[in-house]
Amino acid sequence: MVDGQVVEEPQFMVLQQKVELHPEASLTPVEPVTILFHQPPAVGMDAGSAQQLICADTRSADDPSGIDLLKQHFVRLTQGIPLEVNASGLLVFTQDWRVARKLKGDAATLEQEYVVEVAGELPPDGLRLLNHGLSFNGRALPPIKVSWQNETRLRFALKGVQPGQIAHMCQSVGLQVLSMKRIRIGQVSMAKLQPGRWRYLMPHERF
Repeated sequence: MVDGQVVEEPQFMVLQQKVELHPEASLTPVEPVTILFHQPPAVGMDAGSAQQLICADTRSADDPSGIDLLKQHFVRLTQGIPLEVNASGLLVFTQDWRVARKLKGDAATLEQEYVVEVAGELPPDGLRLLNHGLSFNGRALPPIKVSWQNETRLRFALKGVQPGQIAHMCQSVGLQVLSMKRIRIGQVSMAKLQPGRWRYLMPHERF
């Protein structure tokens, strides 16, 4: 630390400032991190603009990871499985090649969970059709899990979701999508992470 501030830049110029070395400092490389971000509802927001919101000021105050924030945690981040079109919710950015490979290689088999707010009246067989019986882009969709969360919100748990798929499914049974939010990828849930905030992936969490 220089005058009480952690310095990460190499060859940092020091004049008369106070220089301190942490008693537990070591020369081991900094471990790559994975960041979970709650993309807020916003028209036209994409992964690039979402990543710009990830900074020291937007870290969740409830982040339980215990990881010390470093500037280098915000560089060379790779985005994981994209969100559905016009959706908000859980986004993943990672520096860890193992996590990136997992999210890319298993994108078709990792279950994602969305909460979808809808308007309209569902026909008697609508819920059954949403679970199995619809097509998208000329192909029959595999069975998925759809249930009511409350009177206006449906929960979708599905694998290999395609852009525009959820909105198309809802329209096929007479429902209009008002909003969509992804709350889970695989075994990792967004939980209580607030919109516009991020936290580190915990060491025990696995997608």
